[in-house]
Amino acid sequence: MTAELKSTSEGSTMVLTISNPTQRNALGPEIYAAGIEALNGAESSSEIRSVVIVGEGAWFCAGGSLQRLLANRELDRSVQAESIEGLHNWIDSIRTFPKPIIAAVEGAAAGAGFSLALACDFVVAARDAVFAASYSNVALSPDGGLSWHLGQQLPRQLASEWLMNGERIAAPRLHAAGLVNELTESGQALAGALALAKKLNARAPNSLASIKELLSEARGATLAAQLSQERDHFVRNLHHANAGIGIAAFLDKKPPQYE
Repeated sequence: MTAELKSTSEGSTMVLTISNPTQRNALGPEIYAAGIEALNGAESSSEIRSVVIVGEGAWFCAGGSLQRLLANRELDRSVQAESIEGLHNWIDSIRTFPKPIIAAVEGAAAGAGFSLALACDFVVAARDAVFAASYSNVALSPDGGLSWHLGQQLPRQLASEWLMNGERIAAPRLHAAGLVNELTESGQALAGALALAKKLNARAPNSLASIKELLSEARGATLAAQLSQERDHFVRNLHHANAGIGIAAFLDKKPPQYE
């Protein structure tokens, strides 16, 4: 079967399903390109307010195909470089996408699958799911921004352990470390992700877009620069129609209906 990224809708949420069941949903250039195309379309759609990424069947994503990587060793180095650029372009599109993206993880998220999950704004995982930075098991190093996300969010010693040991890490441990937002029973990660998406869909899209952008900017900004950005976002959002809707609804003790 050919690897593909399936796109469906659940209300105002677009569900992207990684489908490569014969290789445990391993990623490849065709999936990277489809992911970017799907997000580009969703960004301009007023009907889509959030995105959930899930794997087909029992696995979230096994990362890159080792068979493809082995074959690429016989080709010019530019071939693998171009492939990784495709992955990194998808990761970047997830981080810059102005709407919430949720990873729904069942089974395992390994290698670039782990990177993909951490690139999302939220991670909902089954309690028995596992994560693995398995690169060192085959003498490779991380891609997909995994070293950046773990390096930013964990103590160096813990990030070193997870990246260098290449061992499986249980979802509850990631939850304790703040990298997984919600744990569900086995088989319920997608349902949990969709429930979270439904809550987010009821909030003002412009507000969520500002929060996502501010959080991304904060990692490399000085306090003075971040305060300036917060001022500009706040003023812009205050004068957006949704602020009028939200404030009036709050004062009237009614649920808001945002544009």
